[in-house]
Amino acid sequence: MISFRHHAVSIAAVFLALALGVVLGTRTHSDGFFPGSADKQRADALSSENARLTEQLKAADDFLTGSAAKVLAGSLGSKSVLVFTTPDADNADADAVANSLTAAGATVTGRVALTGAFTDSAEGDRLRTALTNVVPAGAKLQIDAADQGSLGGDLLGQVLLTDPVSNQPRGTDQERGLALETLRGGGFLTFGEVHPAQLAVVVTGDGARADENNRGTIVARFAGGLRAHSAGVVLAGRYGAAEGPGPIAVARDEAPLATITTVDNVDHAIGRITTVLGLTEQLNGGTGRYGTGARATSLTVVAMPR
Repeated sequence: MISFRHHAVSIAAVFLALALGVVLGTRTHSDGFFPGSADKQRADALSSENARLTEQLKAADDFLTGSAAKVLAGSLGSKSVLVFTTPDADNADADAVANSLTAAGATVTGRVALTGAFTDSAEGDRLRTALTNVVPAGAKLQIDAADQGSLGGDLLGQVLLTDPVSNQPRGTDQERGLALETLRGGGFLTFGEVHPAQLAVVVTGDGARADENNRGTIVARFAGGLRAHSAGVVLAGRYGAAEGPGPIAVARDEAPLATITTVDNVDHAIGRITTVLGLTEQLNGGTGRYGTGARATSLTVVAMPR
């Protein structure tokens, strides 16, 4: 019988081969390796091959989307997960991640959306004031943190994520409500019904505005602040988020953020599957850098917990 681990490895290998073919074909063509008219036939052939590989990539993505429920079944049974989104996150990505978590047996306890003000360094002083005014009794906020991302993750990690040892919420419902309402009133968050969770996923976008007022760094360090108070955190985004000043690139570059699992292809089925498997890996003491972007070390989680 084919094991779950072998199944995951097999689909990962297929997806990687297709993805590399598409990338190679696209880059070879766009970089002008065949600029002369004599090479037009070769360039056309390359374009046709790239189109074929793109179709195969789509077919693989469709297959994984349809197989996700079977691949993930029970992998996060009885676990609770809170989903955070950044201002540039695609709602479809966040919805798909939530669906994948549910397929894995997890309970999604709510969704919290960080606003543009939360991730804007120009709003740093105002956000720090709001954060330090709503620290729950008994919580220890790292008020000397130099950036608002770390401070925001530090507070929300203690307010919204359960203690990894006791699995009990920190603080009271009233304290939690005060913190959330204060941040919403300041224009830093939006949310619906939210309950504490054991794990968290931060869904980000493609890093298009990451260099604007340090947004990429703020998001990465926010995920790091959450991770300090939880059983596991995955930062998941699109390919561009792993480039330049993107939040995934920052998380992969800064040593203090090495405990965060990163996934840079959340807009594909393999990325959403990997996001869930990344949480199971974190629960077992592991971490990883997954996807096809810069400094990714593997396409997906292949060493599945028994």
